[in-house]
Amino acid sequence: MAQPNFNNDGILQLHDLRKASYLAMNNKQLKLADLAKLAGVSTSTVSRALNDNPLIKKETRDKLKQLAKQHNFSLNTAASRLRSQKTNVVAVIINFDSGTEQSINDPFLLKVVGEINLALNKQGLELLLSNSFMAGDDWANYFINSRRADGIIVVGQGKDPANIEAAANAGVPLVVWGDPKTPSNYPIVGSDNFVGGRLATEHLLAGGAKNIVFLGDPGHAEIGERYRGYLAALNTANAIAHVVSIDITSSAAYHGINQLLVAKGLCFDGIMACSDMVALGAMKALKERYISIPNDVALVGFDDIAMADVSHPSLSSIKQNTQRASVLLVEKLLAQLQGQSAESQVVEIELINRQSSKR
Repeated sequence: MAQPNFNNDGILQLHDLRKASYLAMNNKQLKLADLAKLAGVSTSTVSRALNDNPLIKKETRDKLKQLAKQHNFSLNTAASRLRSQKTNVVAVIINFDSGTEQSINDPFLLKVVGEINLALNKQGLELLLSNSFMAGDDWANYFINSRRADGIIVVGQGKDPANIEAAANAGVPLVVWGDPKTPSNYPIVGSDNFVGGRLATEHLLAGGAKNIVFLGDPGHAEIGERYRGYLAALNTANAIAHVVSIDITSSAAYHGINQLLVAKGLCFDGIMACSDMVALGAMKALKERYISIPNDVALVGFDDIAMADVSHPSLSSIKQNTQRASVLLVEKLLAQLQGQSAESQVVEIELINRQSSKR
C-alpha cells in the first residue's frame, strides 16, 4: 500500500500505506504527529487543515481531511479548535507610518520580532508576520474574522492609532509594543521613553555638551515621549532645544545632519538621536566631514542594537529590554484570549555608556 505524501504543488499522493496498515492492525490510535508523518507535512499544517484555516490551500485541506477519515483519526482536538475557531497563530503587525522609508530590515524591528517569535513558540503558538500596509484598515476582518490568527501583537504605535483603536473597539485580542504611558483602551508594553530621552540628554549635558540637537520625528508616539524627556533635561539645565525633524532612518539622519552643517556650520556639540539607526546615520555624516566624535560632537542613540557596540566609535545608547517586553506582550495577549483583562506595563531601560559620548 502507498504512503500519503505531497508533491511540490501540495497535492496528496499515495505511495505506501504500510505504516497506516500497521497502526490499524495493532489498534493503535493515530495521533496528529502520525498523520503528519503519513502525509509528509508538518503537524501545524495538518492542524490548520483540519481546522479549515484559509492559510492552507483548499485542495490540501480536503486531502488531509480525507486521509484523517480513512484512518479513523480522532478529530477531538481539531473539532474543539474548529468550534472555538482557534488557529494557534498570532499576527505580528509592524505598524509603519505612511510615507516612511523605515522597513522590516531595521535591526531593532528584527530584534523585537525575533524575541516575540521566541516567546510565542514557548507557548506553542506560531507567528504570522505582516505590516500595516498589507493588513489595510480593517485588522479585525483581515486577521480575526478570516481566521488567519487568534490575536494581534502590534509593533509600534506610529503617528495615527486609528487602526489599533478600531481593532480594539471591535473586540480583537490585541497588545501593542509602544509607550505604556499613553492613555488607551488596550494594553501597551514598552519602555519609559520620557525617562530614556531625559537620561540620554542629561548624560550629554554632564559630559559638557551645551548645544544638543534632537534628531528624530516628535510626531511619532514613542519618539515624542523621548523628545519630551530631552526637553525636560534641557529646561532643568537652562539650555536651548534644537530639533531636526526627520524620518526615523539612517539615510534621513545622514542627509539631515549634512543639511544642518551646510546651512549653519558646526552649531551643536551633542546629538540625542531617537534611535541607534538614526545615530549611525548622523555619525557617518560627521565622520565624512572629519568632525571628531566625541571631542567635537558627543552622540547618544536609543535601542542598543548590536551594531552600537561594534561601530567606530562605539555608540552610547539607551538599552530597551526587548526580551522581557516580548514575554509580557505574549502573556497579556494570552490573558485576553482567556477572557481576562490586561494592563499596560513599563519595562526597564539602561544607559549604555560607550565611546561616542565619553569626553
